[in-house]
Amino acid sequence: MSESESNETRSVPGDGAAYYSHPTLMRSPRRREWWTVLHPPYTMLHLSFVVVGGCLAAPVNFARLGVSVAAFFLAVGIGAHCLDEYHDRPLGTFIPRRQLMVVAIAGLVGAVGLGVVGLVVVSGFFALFMIVGVVIAVAYNLELFHGRLHTELVFVAGWGSFPVLTGYFAQHSTLSLASVVVAVFAALVTLLQRTLSTPARQLRRRTLSVQGQLTLRDERVVPLTKAALLLPLERSLRLLCWSGVTLAVGLLMLRAVGS
Repeated sequence: MSESESNETRSVPGDGAAYYSHPTLMRSPRRREWWTVLHPPYTMLHLSFVVVGGCLAAPVNFARLGVSVAAFFLAVGIGAHCLDEYHDRPLGTFIPRRQLMVVAIAGLVGAVGLGVVGLVVVSGFFALFMIVGVVIAVAYNLELFHGRLHTELVFVAGWGSFPVLTGYFAQHSTLSLASVVVAVFAALVTLLQRTLSTPARQLRRRTLSVQGQLTLRDERVVPLTKAALLLPLERSLRLLCWSGVTLAVGLLMLRAVGS
């Protein structure tokens, strides 16, 4: 799933749709486009929520945890993001729509297949998580039902709280008050991500130029530029994504040592 807005236009040529659009190790333009569609930093952040939920309480079944992370990667990192680009091209890529749809379907089918394993191993109630996950991924990104599910609340709950709760349930076949509280934490982090990324996207994808200046109390004049406005937003996004990954790795190490 992506955080892009439905009314965003194609990126300004040469600007890059996101700060991670031009990885130096990828020379192929098409590979760079696929890399951007996958939104690696945000995908890492939301996968870290699955790990956090799975590692909240001991014992941790690492096989189940691995399956949970893989399922979310297929559903969110691949399926939802491809559907988002298929729907209205917020990233301005030239990937054929048929390819986007085929990859999206493959990702979602793979996630459902892993979910079926959860039905057998965890609990029959895991079907509820499967249904909710697929509905959110498809309805949000394709703006089905007249966009009723394409809202900030659905994004924050679906990409923040839902991974935590799913990761926890996959381990313990139930939910706890602690898991709900941590799910609220993940929702707040996701809301912060969206708060930072919305103006960053506006600057990168819809802004041609910025004019103006800051006049400081000591009479110094600081020019306002597009790059200057983007810098604190995108640096904060980088730090936010890596902080989530760091927390997940720390919890994973803690449970690994205690197992």
